[in-house]
Amino acid sequence: MVSSPGTSTRRSRVAASASVERSLAPLDLYAPGHLGELTQIIDPCLVDAVVAETAAQEQRLRLLPARVVVYFVLALAVFERVSYAGVWEKLTAGLGKVITACPCASSLSRARRRLGTAPLRRLFEAMAGPVASPARRGSYRGRRLVALDGTTQCVPDDPAVTWHFPKHIGEVKEFGYPMVRLVALVECGTRALIDAAFGPDRIGELSYAHRLLTSLNTSMLLLADAYYDAVDFLNAVSETGAAFLLRSTRKRCPTTRHALPDGSYLTFIRSQHYRAGRGYGRRLQVRIIEAWVTVSLEDGTQRTELWRLITSLLDADRYPALELIELYHRRWEAETCFFALKSTILDGRILRSRTVPGVEQELYVLLTVYQALVRTADDLTFVHAELPSHRISFTVLLRAAADTIVAGEGMEIVAAATLVGAIGRATLANLHPPRPRHRLKARIRKRHSKYPFTRNRHPRKCMRYTLRTTIITDGVLDKTAHG
Repeated sequence: MVSSPGTSTRRSRVAASASVERSLAPLDLYAPGHLGELTQIIDPCLVDAVVAETAAQEQRLRLLPARVVVYFVLALAVFERVSYAGVWEKLTAGLGKVITACPCASSLSRARRRLGTAPLRRLFEAMAGPVASPARRGSYRGRRLVALDGTTQCVPDDPAVTWHFPKHIGEVKEFGYPMVRLVALVECGTRALIDAAFGPDRIGELSYAHRLLTSLNTSMLLLADAYYDAVDFLNAVSETGAAFLLRSTRKRCPTTRHALPDGSYLTFIRSQHYRAGRGYGRRLQVRIIEAWVTVSLEDGTQRTELWRLITSLLDADRYPALELIELYHRRWEAETCFFALKSTILDGRILRSRTVPGVEQELYVLLTVYQALVRTADDLTFVHAELPSHRISFTVLLRAAADTIVAGEGMEIVAAATLVGAIGRATLANLHPPRPRHRLKARIRKRHSKYPFTRNRHPRKCMRYTLRTTIITDGVLDKTAHG
């Protein structure tokens, strides 16, 4: 069917009229400032307060206000594989007929740099902290369990980055990506971030761990690996009032001062380094638990390891040794937190920022988005008290949050908040099985392992296992397990 010249003229007039009306319609500059249903947790009032506190607000009203830029950089973590322009399209996709700005990628990049790192750091500090009450999740005899551990994250190999985050240096040349070292204090049970510190990889984990001691208090029990058994660090933890349960190395040779009925014993430890005017430092009374732990796989394979735990819980009647050995395994929840950050949110990718302030800003964004998702999961377990937290899929949480951003769901702040919204319903429909799924230790096979001493010690397929613990009561440590 061929239209007449008059018909085409009328159509062009209607289109021109609609274009004029659209151009005359006022822009809603703040409409893209949302994060879908996560806006209920990271609400605009909080973002405005953080922006004002860090003096990051704009001097004049721009097409990209500071509040909108904060939500934009948060959305970059939710859509890690999407470009700047693509993320902006997802933020505006569910706004319907609302007229918004259409910035180019360079404008969004300049807005990120103009915002800086301080607002995102302050936003993470406001979001961080324990999520659940000790009575509901992750507690042991009235103490909140927290795990301390560190990891590394690769950043782009760019001269603007490597001056602050250097690459590893071998005997001949540098190799690999530059790395950021991240040390986090994680609440066991909910896996919420209580605090975190990061910086160049050339600084050890203990230096970053000392920055997190202000987040400890008398209601906490700290779980950590053998790397953190330095006497100075344990003294600093004790000064906060928190208790600790760490794994010590065989290099430490404590002397039995007082044997306890459960096979553990009390002793004193002090620094081995003499300091002028301070001597060897003050002694710290601790309790030592030594045991052989045998892992038996269903194919008949057995592996026996020596565990030496050091703790400030001195009462053997209230804190039995076998309970503490079983409790120490909970420190691996920090590794689950890092897995969610690096393998679920980032999907194994390096960071996208190519400047040092951009890298720091992006890391705070990742930590903030992770904490918001954890708070959403805790709301779900609060409503459904019978639901174990390990059945909640973090991958489903992330994908459901991304869907609400595109659809524009839940971004309106209402007086009566709903704890179980679109994200919660999607999570309940895709729970993990009641029995945890077994998975291989490494997600990605590496050609050269950094742990050659464990070669051929890990099974090639998933299988069930049993643990048998034998506490050493005679104080004799040798290379063979007791029968």
